[in-house]
Amino acid sequence: MSHKFKIGQRVRQARQYGSVDNGSAVSSIFEIVRLMPEERSGEPAYRVRSAAGERAVLEGELTLAS
Repeated sequence: MSHKFKIGQRVRQARQYGSVDNGSAVSSIFEIVRLMPEERSGEPAYRVRSAAGERAVLEGELTLAS
């Protein structure tokens, strides 16, 4: 499976069950900074950055920011 998003693209992380939305739209926008190897399940992974910091996420957790 190949990566759907490219380095430099802006994405949103899908809201997780039980997560709290603090109303900060800025912190919900991330930039793809690295394409990581696929997980064992075959799902591509990414390193993303926002104003609040960096994290690793799976492709299924992301949507393209408009």
